Amino acid sequence: MKLELHNVCKSYPIHHGRAERQILKDINLRVRSGEKWGILGRNGAGKSTLIRIISGSDMPNSGQVIKNMSVSWPLAFGGAFQGSLTGKDNVRLISRVYNVDYQKTLDLVEDFAELGQYLEEPVKSYSSGMASRLAFAISMSIEFDCFLIDEGMSVGDHRFHQKCNVELFEKRADRAMIIVAHQTDLIRSHCDHAAVLEAGQLNVYESVDEAIHVYESL
Repeated sequence: MKLELHNVCKSYPIHHGRAERQILKDINLRVRSGEKWGILGRNGAGKSTLIRIISGSDMPNSGQVIKNMSVSWPLAFGGAFQGSLTGKDNVRLISRVYNVDYQKTLDLVEDFAELGQYLEEPVKSYSSGMASRLAFAISMSIEFDCFLIDEGMSVGDHRFHQKCNVELFEKRADRAMIIVAHQTDLIRSHCDHAAVLEAGQLNVYESVDEAIHVYESL
């Protein structure tokens, strides 16, 4: 199984549509089963745009994303939820989309997210942290082949954050992962491949240490 990006480009209109800013320029990447990829980039480099395109929640202007494995949404990203539905109803909806057992998924989400009675409330009433915990819990209840991880994810206090790390990096150590970050510690700890996103271009390096060295030299 593998995930491939071929010449992916993405631009956004600026100045009321009179011009465009190119965020991604001819991005190429191949991720094989079980590989852990780190993508380093400064704030504003396009890391979140890239991970949204890989997940399918955003589309490139040109190029291809070929998926021969199941890919998660960006972990702790709550934007896919229907705000007027309750947490439970969102679990039911996502269970149908991914063809998994609703009650089993709900049991896992209730235990992991620790949201209690808030699962009966509309998601639009959640804080950003609560929505992130719900999204992360649902992600862990579906067995994806590749997990997308944004360094900026917010999943609660230190205890809950450690709980998430165990669930993701220890229990699912055999899965492929793509981690986007501007800090190097997460990449050094969990990745065996790395690339640097700079000026819209993705440069892949021979080792994680080399990628970090180049990134820190920018």
